[in-house]
Amino acid sequence: MTTTTTMSGSGTGTWTTIGNVADIPRRGARCVTSPLGRIAVFRTMEDEIFATEDRCPHKGGPLSQGIVHGGAVTCPLHSQVIALDTGLVLGPDEGRVRTFPVRVDRATGAIELMVAPQTAFAEAAE
Repeated sequence: MTTTTTMSGSGTGTWTTIGNVADIPRRGARCVTSPLGRIAVFRTMEDEIFATEDRCPHKGGPLSQGIVHGGAVTCPLHSQVIALDTGLVLGPDEGRVRTFPVRVDRATGAIELMVAPQTAFAEAAE
């Protein structure tokens, strides 16, 4: 049975398996590469899974290397705090990152991302 843990982002397409929950440490992230760029896949302490572009809107810092706390990530370069569910910058600046629909199969732990029909992932989770 597939259960959606997070449905951030929007759009239509197909679900693509990109890894397993066990591959991502709690309060950590891994990345996949797509024609849309690097996508950071985050796991919170509560085992929620979120996916955003891996680029802070402030200075382009790698969000996947940031600190995950609650439902947010802090950019490692200049401390921008970004909500993982909406992609909105919470402070100290303004902005937004793109989010992607994600779900987890609770039986297997497989993580799936919603991808547009023309999008194919170049590599599995790093």
